Amino acid sequence: MPPEDLPRFVRDHTQVVAPPLVPELRLHLATELTPLWTATELFLRRHGVEPPYWAFAWPGSIAVARWILDDPARVRGRRVMDFAAGGGLAAVAAARVGARAVAVEIDPVAGAAIRLNAALNDVEVQVVVDDLPGGPPPEVDVLVTGDVCYSRPMVDHLLPWLRRAAAAGVEVLLADPGRAYLPDGLEEVGRWEVPVSRELEDRDVRLTRLLRLRA
Repeated sequence: MPPEDLPRFVRDHTQVVAPPLVPELRLHLATELTPLWTATELFLRRHGVEPPYWAFAWPGSIAVARWILDDPARVRGRRVMDFAAGGGLAAVAAARVGARAVAVEIDPVAGAAIRLNAALNDVEVQVVVDDLPGGPPPEVDVLVTGDVCYSRPMVDHLLPWLRRAAAAGVEVLLADPGRAYLPDGLEEVGRWEVPVSRELEDRDVRLTRLLRLRA
């Protein structure tokens, strides 16, 4: 899909709604009334897009956003990276309370969604569409990421980079709703009962913990 068509695709296939537990913000999200809610592989191939993970407010990103909004001093004035940002909920929350926010995704459609969501909430978020792990630690103060421990290859790809970031002095926080491949040795800093959809999960609520990664 040509880059200039990406924002229109996002707008045409989502609704503007507030995520669960985060009524302060609005995002372009898939709902029961939008085509992406029941999108098939054929639909996605026809439009030339990856699975639309960006179109859902996942429990991890909701927990991070709630942690930020409940105590803005945690990130105000700091450089905050929302890694594997999806639709950029955590980055938008950080920018809303005065952080210098950057959202990182590998999917260009997600990048377009993040830009739209930032504009929708009248904040500035720097968007990076790239695969950063394997490179140097990011030059930020805080790195947040949610719901990334769903597969062993993902954790093996991501964890060494996150540990390098922590060793370089970055505050690294992972939000996890009970996925199978969460690494050991993390310090819990908060937990939330996050409402979820049966279309995406096997239950109605996910206990989601925010965890600090030590170097």
